[in-house]
Amino acid sequence: MRTFYPRNAIRIAASEPHPKGTEYKVSIGDEEWEGGVFHSVIKVQMVYDGKVAGRKSPSYPVGTDDYKRVNDAIRKIMEDK
Repeated sequence: MRTFYPRNAIRIAASEPHPKGTEYKVSIGDEEWEGGVFHSVIKVQMVYDGKVAGRKSPSYPVGTDDYKRVNDAIRKIMEDK
């Protein structure tokens, strides 16, 4: 069941030790919460082989700049909204 409807998204390559081709997907959109109420949200998701991993939380390997690049993407997507 789909509950999130992105309006804009940015994909960022994830560093090792993530598997090759792994990305972070930073999106702004509308998400259905309890009671059928929609809220505008920022969502960060993991993408493996082009598919969003539904319930897998983003992980930023220590010693990489992944967290910074994701934060930069969040700033950019908020400015472009």
